[in-house]
Amino acid sequence: MRTLRCMAKPTHVADLFLREPRQWGLRGDPWLWRAMRDRLEDVPLPADRNGLQRLLEDAFRQEVGQDIATADDHVFIDRFAHGGMTSGTIDVTWWRTTGLPVLLNR
Repeated sequence: MRTLRCMAKPTHVADLFLREPRQWGLRGDPWLWRAMRDRLEDVPLPADRNGLQRLLEDAFRQEVGQDIATADDHVFIDRFAHGGMTSGTIDVTWWRTTGLPVLLNR
């Protein structure tokens, strides 16, 4: 797993995932965050924001099995189910409005 010093500039997409959000949409979201981080571990940061957005949306699609733009607001992913009422459920709205924008702004 990559570690990034506080002031170091990120060099790989996974570096953007090192600080997790304080608040999630549903219980499956942290598991998706970590799965995307792991998937993008060795991927260098692209030269521009559009390239980064494409990489993030592609990683989301590969992990969730649906496109972020057209997926239902909530998607259940069995491998992210670890207990609790909304266990395994991804809040796609949170990813559209918070998760991806946070990563893109880093």
